[in-house]
Amino acid sequence: MLVLSRKKNESIVINNDIRIVVVEIRGDKVRLGVEAPREVPVHRHEVYEAIQRSNEATDTSVES
Repeated sequence: MLVLSRKKNESIVINNDIRIVVVEIRGDKVRLGVEAPREVPVHRHEVYEAIQRSNEATDTSVES
């Protein structure tokens, strides 16, 4: 895992086309902005996990 320190309005770039920007820092919370091509899905981790569980349930029901 790469660990970086960033200040407000600073960013990181992933694979030349995804940019993560620190939008706001308030207490112990950090707001991030994500700029990515439309074809790249971007989800919070808990949403991603829910989508994966839903896909697995769909795959299981299709196989039956």
